[in-house]
Amino acid sequence: MRGNIVARRYARALFALGQKEGQDVLLKYGESLEAVCAVLEVAPELLRIFSNPIFTVEEKKAILAKVLEKVDPEPMVRNFCFLLADKNRLAFLPEIKAYYGHLLDLAQGIVRGELFTAIELEEELKTEIAKKLEEQSKSKVVLDYKVDPNILGGLVLKVGDKVLDASIKAQLQILKENIKRGE
Repeated sequence: MRGNIVARRYARALFALGQKEGQDVLLKYGESLEAVCAVLEVAPELLRIFSNPIFTVEEKKAILAKVLEKVDPEPMVRNFCFLLADKNRLAFLPEIKAYYGHLLDLAQGIVRGELFTAIELEEELKTEIAKKLEEQSKSKVVLDYKVDPNILGGLVLKVGDKVLDASIKAQLQILKENIKRGE
């Protein structure tokens, strides 16, 4: 839980700095964070090094400098990463990136969600579903489409903290409960 609070605080700080510069800079900061974290995803041992107290701040900064050389981020993001190194917070970079992305979505009026179906949907149907959701929410909707054969049919939509379960599996579960109660 502590990591989440720390990550949010740092993400908000970077976001606030970007807001002063404008929308384009906010996007560039997000892209730079994304690039740095992409390297960390490819080499997860770096995150273990960044969170290991055996390594000194100077050693971590040297490793970070090599990583930043590869991705060439915005100067502010570069400085931000070195600040994280000074404060022993480099291990929180993936969480910071995720929350920064969330703040960016809020600023742009984008709502993200997941749509689970039993089979792969055609592109025109995906577009139609996203369009209907945009009309209802009055926001731009970005859906992550996933196939889950366990739902048997129908769909499960997760947007934010809301879940719409219109799957056959859920309907069968409700029917089973009703039968058990004698309804």
